[in-house]
Formats: sequence, C-alpha cells, structure tokens
Amino acid sequence: MDASSNSETSQDTLYDDIKSFFDSAPPLKDGPDIRGVAGSRIVCVTSGGTTVPLERRCVRYIDNFSSGHRGAASTEYFLKAGYSVIFLNRRGTCQPFCRSLPQDPLLECFEVSKELNVQVRQSHSEVVKRAIGEHCTAVEEGLLLKIPFTTIFEYLQILQLIGMSMKDHGRRAMFYLAAAVSDFYVPWQSMVEHKIQSASGPLDMRLVQAPKMLSVLRKNWAPTAFCISFKLETDSEILLAKADMALKRYNMHAVVANELLTRKEEVIVVTSNEKISVHRGKTEAEADADVESPLIKLLVEKHSAYIGDSDS
Repeated sequence: MDASSNSETSQDTLYDDIKSFFDSAPPLKDGPDIRGVAGSRIVCVTSGGTTVPLERRCVRYIDNFSSGHRGAASTEYFLKAGYSVIFLNRRGTCQPFCRSLPQDPLLECFEVSKELNVQVRQSHSEVVKRAIGEHCTAVEEGLLLKIPFTTIFEYLQILQLIGMSMKDHGRRAMFYLAAAVSDFYVPWQSMVEHKIQSASGPLDMRLVQAPKMLSVLRKNWAPTAFCISFKLETDSEILLAKADMALKRYNMHAVVANELLTRKEEVIVVTSNEKISVHRGKTEAEADADVESPLIKLLVEKHSAYIGDSDS
C-alpha cells in the first residue's frame, strides 16, 4: 500500500470517527444564533476548558485546566482592532472586560447605602463603569456574541455550527482556538445513566480518543478562514517540535506555542516559515502589559497579509 492510500485510509477513519461522535452526542438544548454578528472581519475566539462527563446525569466529570484569561483578554484586543468576535467560552471562566474586577465582583464592588440602595463602591467605580460601558457597547453594536459551553459535546457541536456559518466570510474570518479541549472522552452511548456508585469498588473506565476536529474545520467547515491553534506543554524541550507538528498536521496558518509556567509572559508564534517570540511589557503601565496585546497585533498583521494575498 502506497503513501497516498495510507493517507486516504487515515482520512476515512477520521471522518468515520467524527461522524460517530456527532451522531452519538446528546443534541444541543439551544443552538446558538450567530446571524446578528456585524463587521467585515470576524473572529471566533474559543476559551476555557471542556469537561468530559462520566455519567449522563452528570455528577462526576474530567476537566481540562483553563482559566479562560487568554481568550477573554484576546477578545478585548480583537475588538479594539476592529473585529467582531464570537466568544465561545466555558461557563464560569474569565470574561472580556472583567479581568480588572475582583474575584467576587458582586459582593466586593457593590455596597448598600444608608437609604438601602445598592451602589458601586467608590474604590471600584471607575473599573466597574469601564467594564460595563465597554461590554454594553460591544454587544449593542453587534460586535460581541458570547456563547457558553461546558462539555466537549457542546463545544464541538457549537464549533461546527460556527465554522459552517462563517464559511461565507471567506478569508475575512478567523479562528483563534485558545480553548483547552479534551483529548479523551467517554462516548455517550457507553456512558452510564446515573451516578457511579463508590460502593462498587475501584473504577475501571475506558476513555476514547476525541476526534481531531481541526482538520475538518480547515478542510470542510471553513476552508478559507485564517486559523490559529494553541499548543501548551509543561516541557519546554518538546514545545516547538509539537507546535511544528500541529501546524503541518492540521494545516494551521499559525500555532501559538506556550509553556505552562511562562504562558503569561511569553509565547512563540510558529508559522510555516518563521518562529516569532512575543513578550509582554515589563510593567503594568506599558501598553503591552498583557502578552495578548502584542500577540493580537501580530496576528492581525498576519491576517491582513492573508486577506491581501487573495486580492492581489
């Protein structure tokens, strides 16, 4: 069997796995409506980690670590750069414009006056005003649509809907895939209905490898969109090799490589012909206080060049 036959067999297996995943996944309760998103350039930012339920009536689940900070910060910078943003985010994770608020903003930012009115504490008034104002402006102008997910089933079904709906945007569409997506899952049809009982003894459960949707996103759902994926590793020695592998395997336009301990300070953007280190500013007062600020500037430039290639 030659290499092309092996490749075709591998592709057939991938598509069979993807079809099996979607056929067996529990249907979405409320499908997102993204028709109202305005703007000439549109980016889907995925953020937060997916869960893998262990029971259909889920009590226990396996979670992927992600605070959602990267996606939330990046959404703000994409909006500043003139993009419309579909923010596909894990419920309960960091949200755009809320990064400067305390951990429990409702209880820490507000107080009850002597007249029993609820008001913003003076110490938080400016940051609350800015967060609410910027968020409301983006939503009211049709520039920000937030879609929540929790499980891997929800995430991949919604991503498919977004991908297929953004197909018409051609090269002006971008996918910024910062979510931490589960590599393994329990198929819905083999999942128990009720809570797993501890009295049954040690738990022996088989996880199936989740089908890699990046290939089908690039090839079928949104074939001309500009696609950026992320590669997070704890071992810096293998990081760039893994990023290179992902770039080629999934035909990404760029892979953002980041190491767990330094991910807020530095990332490396890997493309087919270069590797660019991106650093955050050294002080909070600098314009690039977040590493996401120079990162988004760079990716917007890359996207503009990609759009320009089709016009020339």
